[in-house]
Amino acid sequence: MTASSPSNSPARTRLMLWATGIFVLAGLLYGAWWLIFASHYESTDDAYVHGNLVQVSAQIPGTVIAIGAEETQTITQGTRLVTLDGSDTDIALAQAEAALAQTVRRTQTLFVQNDALAADVAVGEANVEQADTQLSKARNDLQRRNALRGTGGVSGEELLHAQVAVKSAEASLAQARAGLAAARAKLATNQALTRGSTVATHPDVLQAADQVRQAWLSSVRTHVLAPVGGMVAQRSVQLGQRIQPGTSLMTIVPLDSLWVEANFKENQLDAMQPGQQVKLVSDLYGSKIAYHGTVAGIAAGSGSAFALLPAQNASGNWIKVIQRVPVRIRLDPKELQAHPLRVGLSMTAEVDLSSTPEQTDASRQGGQAAEPALSTPVYDHDPAEVDARIQQIIQDNTAS
Repeated sequence: MTASSPSNSPARTRLMLWATGIFVLAGLLYGAWWLIFASHYESTDDAYVHGNLVQVSAQIPGTVIAIGAEETQTITQGTRLVTLDGSDTDIALAQAEAALAQTVRRTQTLFVQNDALAADVAVGEANVEQADTQLSKARNDLQRRNALRGTGGVSGEELLHAQVAVKSAEASLAQARAGLAAARAKLATNQALTRGSTVATHPDVLQAADQVRQAWLSSVRTHVLAPVGGMVAQRSVQLGQRIQPGTSLMTIVPLDSLWVEANFKENQLDAMQPGQQVKLVSDLYGSKIAYHGTVAGIAAGSGSAFALLPAQNASGNWIKVIQRVPVRIRLDPKELQAHPLRVGLSMTAEVDLSSTPEQTDASRQGGQAAEPALSTPVYDHDPAEVDARIQQIIQDNTAS
């Protein structure tokens, strides 16, 4: 044993040298790999698919008589999802149209009364002129009789009758003037109600027309349409259910506009910025399918900062925990169409920090988007039909 120990010592030394060299070489190779490749990437498996969960609700109360879509069904924008009983809205529309017709006729009466009241003013002016003439005649008669009073040519009874005639003429003139003032006041009041307008543009008629439009709009809203296209989820409405405005009926998920929210550690965000390229792998398809996205933006705070119960770091038993910040990643629509995803699926995201950031639409506009981020034309109802109906009602109830 003692004789063989010296012969084994060089072999052990060479083995240790080879092992050391291999470890050193592996370390150098790893360091080179990290410097050349790995240092330019940040990855996380704390990433999940997100999307818009569009809540569908009614704008008017009513009873559900038809449901046009079921869960997992794919629908397009404008699809009729729920139909409400329209009996009440139809009656309200008919009542509004009748009220408009009645208002038009009542308003036209005001314009007709202007001519009649103007004629009354003219008659009142003639009455005043006639009464003034009668008063002048009575006063002249009284003056002549007073002149003959000393000669005995006029009896006392005749003089008394002349005095009474003057007083009667004065009363008639006062009455005529009062009638003229009343006629002028009525004409002024009626003209004030119709000044600067026609029957069709009178405020009362316009208000009644708006009531018709409101009733028509309620009638249109008995059909609840899909504001966006996508897949129906969480249908809670049932046939025969009495719903109120704002009641959630179902949810629509637009699967063509999903994004990924990757939660990176705070020490991974130093070189990360919007516009950088991202490679993503979904647990649904595995590594055989790779998605290529773009960093859309970095959240304004960590997840704990926006939690329902934020952490109280001022407590005495504080322990530092590395925070994670959500990073929004925009997916390629073509890849998303070829390999659909679902909200909530797990993803692995790897950001290429060396990629040149692309200029986003918001940065081109100085931080403000030129167009709304999301919009829908479903609730833009064309009022041409109801406007034509209103004009027809006004025309039918206006005398030619």
